[in-house]
This record gives sequence, structure tokens and C-alpha cells, in this order.
Amino acid sequence: MSKTNITRRGLMKTGAATGAGLALPTIFTSSAYAITNEPTGDTVTFGFNVPQTGPYADEGLDELRAQQLAVEHINGIGDGGALNTFSSKALDGTGLLGKKVTFVTGDTQTKSDAARASAKSMIEKDGAIMINGGSSSGVAIAVQGLCQEAGIIFMAGLTHSNDTTGKDRKANGFRHFFNAYMSGAALAPVLKKAYGTDRRAYHLTADYTWGWTQEESIKASTEAIGWETVKTVRTPVGAGDFSSYIAPVLNSGADVLVLNHYGGDMINSLTQAVQFGLRDKQVNGKNFEIVVPLYSELMAAGAGENIKGVYGSMNWNWQLTDEGTKAFVKSFGEKYGRPPSNSAQTCYAQTILYADAVARAKSFAPCAVAEALEGFEFDGLGNGKTLYRAEDHQCFKDVLVMKGAENPTTQYDTLEIVEVTPVEQVTYPPDHPMFGGAEASLGECNNG
Repeated sequence: MSKTNITRRGLMKTGAATGAGLALPTIFTSSAYAITNEPTGDTVTFGFNVPQTGPYADEGLDELRAQQLAVEHINGIGDGGALNTFSSKALDGTGLLGKKVTFVTGDTQTKSDAARASAKSMIEKDGAIMINGGSSSGVAIAVQGLCQEAGIIFMAGLTHSNDTTGKDRKANGFRHFFNAYMSGAALAPVLKKAYGTDRRAYHLTADYTWGWTQEESIKASTEAIGWETVKTVRTPVGAGDFSSYIAPVLNSGADVLVLNHYGGDMINSLTQAVQFGLRDKQVNGKNFEIVVPLYSELMAAGAGENIKGVYGSMNWNWQLTDEGTKAFVKSFGEKYGRPPSNSAQTCYAQTILYADAVARAKSFAPCAVAEALEGFEFDGLGNGKTLYRAEDHQCFKDVLVMKGAENPTTQYDTLEIVEVTPVEQVTYPPDHPMFGGAEASLGECNNG
């Protein structure tokens, strides 16, 4: 049902984009005083847009579990989870500005067009005040653009491409998850120590924005420690069978295979690489190695023994021992009977961070919420001290380097934490060339 009787809360910045192409569910009594989907009843609606089908569905369904848990905690249901450890105390478990939080869901299918359509429906038909989710950077960038047009805050879920808060950054979009540059900066020193500086790398890369920027970042970081890049090959998302891409690696002269793949694609490509005997080979007098730059617990479980000893990076892991992690893992585990993935954790954190910003701003107006998030420093949500940088809406925090465990005890501890890379090592200037350079801009915030 469309929401009407919109009243102004918070200032709209000048030059804001209008909802071009969107039949927004608002009544514009004055273009300077309306905001999209101002909640007028006793509830406020969040939109959770995740892949419930397709190659990243496992990640999406875990995100949805965490999003539902976050809504319960905001509404005072359950033990409160990480709200008990969160450094901000603006949320008190009674809902949000006197309203109970409800939610609607959409299936992105890991397709940008489907993701935009489901987000558009949640905004126009369901009155969603905020969209959160995604397990693909292509999806995240598409939905972020739509939310910018519509005057809705987008709290990105799992999106690792540099472009999300780089050349495609938007004033209405915010990312808690780390990015490809950070993976490269964290991994390179560990790879140097483990495998040396004289290595020849072959990249298989998912053919979309995430894969492109992941490849660029890992190439730059490994070449900086002396590695040579032998070849880079693009592969379609959801290919299933990667045999034809792996076979040429055998005669390439490479002694490292970098799999810039995610979700089911990573499980399939890694499994097939092991079946081809790559990890049993010696090339250039060295043991052949495989690197998976972006890991998740769900991928590791799917790949099984094939990930033993394989390095990668993560945004967060349930085995961390900080108080925020322990609180969230306890709540999630008691509700769902399993530890959360790092994609689940980032969606939980983003839902809490949005609600907290609304509470601190005392307004649902997107530009007031954006102002509350920009430059916000916090702790207690599971990643340690974190900054939401104002210039690009990227969170900065420590990054984890992981390795496939040699002797896992359950299906959930198949990865082990090798190093917690300090935030200073993965921080870069807002105008870094990988992020659009000096031309990159958030643009103007849009209230609708």
C-alpha cells in the first residue's frame, strides 16, 4: 500500500535528483518539503533485497536471517544481540521513533535488472523507507543508483567491488563491507611471507564489476611484492563448469591460480582446479598454489577439503572474540542453530546502523540520516572500531586474512584466522585512482 500525507523532517540538500523513471508513492505538496515514504502510521517498513535464488543464494538467505534478527532486536524481541555491546545507545528496543519496524523482502536473483525491479516494487508498493542487502556488486551498484533517484537510503549488503564506494558512489548509499583494494592490501604481505616474491599468477575472474576490481587490486598488490601476472581470463557468472578455463592454466607457466570468483562459482572452480591436479603439481620448482581473495564461511563449507591451506580475506568471522561478535553469534546461533556468515553480519550491522542513525537524527529524512552516518565512529558491532568515512560512505575497520583449516572440527570452522590486518594498512585516500580519482563524487543527497 502506498504511503501518503508526507510531512517534512530534515533538510533536503539543493540539487537533489528527482525520482526520474520512478512512480514514487508520495504526495508532493512542495518539492522542497516532501520525502519519500515518510511513515505516518504506527509502523515503518524496511526493504530487504537479497538473492534467494541463483549462484549467490546461500549468502542471500543468510543475510535475510540476520536482517530479520536485527528487526527483532530493534523492536525489543529476543536478547538484544549486539545492541547490548554497540557503542551508540540511541536504540532502546522499543522500535524506531515510536514505530515498530516491519519489513518486506525481494529476490535479486543475482541479476541487476531483477534486483532493481524488486527494490522498485518495495519502494513504490510497500512504502519501504530503506533498502538493505545484495550479494553482488553489480546488483548493489544498480540498486544504489535506483535508491539515489528515489530518495531512499541504501545500506549495501555484501558488495566488494571498489566501484560501489568508488566511481559509482552515491550520497544516498552506504557500505559497511570491505572492498577489493582492502583485500589486496591485507593479503599481499601474508602471501609474500608464505610463498615468496618470485611467483607467476594466473587469474580467473568473474566478468562483472566486482571481478574486474578484485583482479585489478590483487594484481597491483602482488606485482608490488614482485609477482608476475601471466594472464587474466574473464569467466561468466554462474558458469557451473569451469573446466575449459582451468585446463589452459596447466601449460601457462603460472605457479599460482587466483580465483576471483564468489559463491557457487568459487566452489565449482576451486573444486575443479583441485580435480585437475593443480595443487599436486610443481611448477618453476615451486608447489602450485591457489588463492581465493574473497572468502565466506558458506563457500568454504561448500568447497570442503579443497580449501585446506588456501589463503583469502574476509570482512568478519564468527570466531572473533570481541564482545560484539560474541553477542551477535549467540543470538544468531540460538535462533538458527548455526553461526552467521560474514555476509549475514554485515547486513545485521547495516540494519542496526540505519536505525541508529534515524534515532540519532530524530528523523526518517534520508539527508538527515546520511548526515548522522557521515563521519560516524562506532564500536561493538563485531568489527572493532569502525569509521563511516564522510567523503565516500565507506566503512574503515580491520580486515581478516583467512586460510582453509587443516583440521576442522565441524562444518563451520573450515576457515581459520591467520591475521587481523589493522585498519591503517588498508586505508586509502578518497580520490585514489582505483576509486574514480579526483572526479569521483557522491553528488547531492536526495530526500525524494
